[in-house]
Amino acid sequence: MKKIMVTGALGQIGSELITKLRSEYGTDNVLATDIRRPNGAIDGPFEILDVTDAQKMNDLAKEFGADTLMHMAALLSAKAEESPLFAWNLNMGGLMNSLEVSRELGLQFFTPSSIGAFGPSTPKLNTPQDTLQRPTTMYGVNKVSGELLCDYYFERFGLDTRGVRFPGLISNVAQPGGGTTDYAVDIYYKAIEEGKYTSYIAEGTYMDMMYMPDALQAIVNLMEADPAKLIHRNAFNVTAMSFEPSQIAASIKKHIPQFEIAYDVDPVRQAIADSWPDSIDPSAAIAEWGFKAQYDLNKMTADMLLKLKQKLAI
Repeated sequence: MKKIMVTGALGQIGSELITKLRSEYGTDNVLATDIRRPNGAIDGPFEILDVTDAQKMNDLAKEFGADTLMHMAALLSAKAEESPLFAWNLNMGGLMNSLEVSRELGLQFFTPSSIGAFGPSTPKLNTPQDTLQRPTTMYGVNKVSGELLCDYYFERFGLDTRGVRFPGLISNVAQPGGGTTDYAVDIYYKAIEEGKYTSYIAEGTYMDMMYMPDALQAIVNLMEADPAKLIHRNAFNVTAMSFEPSQIAASIKKHIPQFEIAYDVDPVRQAIADSWPDSIDPSAAIAEWGFKAQYDLNKMTADMLLKLKQKLAI
């Protein structure tokens, strides 16, 4: 990768991915795009882009001289259930446009999938890389369709497509963006600001998670991997930890002993969480491109609380 264009650059992952890529490849070699302008100044090239506008996407990639397109723009799980038609048009229309632009210009391509691509009939423990995928959410349907499309563009056109299935991502930079796993971000803010948190996910509900620094490094490592070693190419299972709300609360209590957790379950987001695996198997990513997470729950908690206290000036 030398000249990288990123869609959805102001989103939960994109906002931190831009910083990571610019530190690795140089500020002027990473073009950030989004449908809205950033609230403050952005360090490096930025352009407005609606990913449903294929012509503008093509024009921007050409003008920038991109050799890589990272398509991060998407409506997340809980928001997609509120507006399923809009989610389909944005998630699938944007993906098709980005794949077509990449095919026409010969770009290397990355887009993330998600544990949302699994469904209630998927094995819930140590979910295999290749398994039954029958999601019951619009977001999940979008992600399965996207995995298949990326495989199709590789097999049919030889496009260098790559991707991972992300679990819930926990960040000390970006605010939650409408995902089912966002409780695992918000809980840290509430712990610092209020000393208590009310979870919309029920106690005992396990979901896979990953700290954002590990997620960003996984993207870079996969894109730099030897293509001859990639058997799957797209939708690699990656994960760092699996926990349920009381476990993250216990981890926080090691630093904030008075912290308390309560529960007020949201039926919509709980149903989504119940349809996902409790834990997934990342062995294909480990074997094919050396995936390895650096953060477990307690190490992540210590870093989250430290960084958020600095961020919130508490």
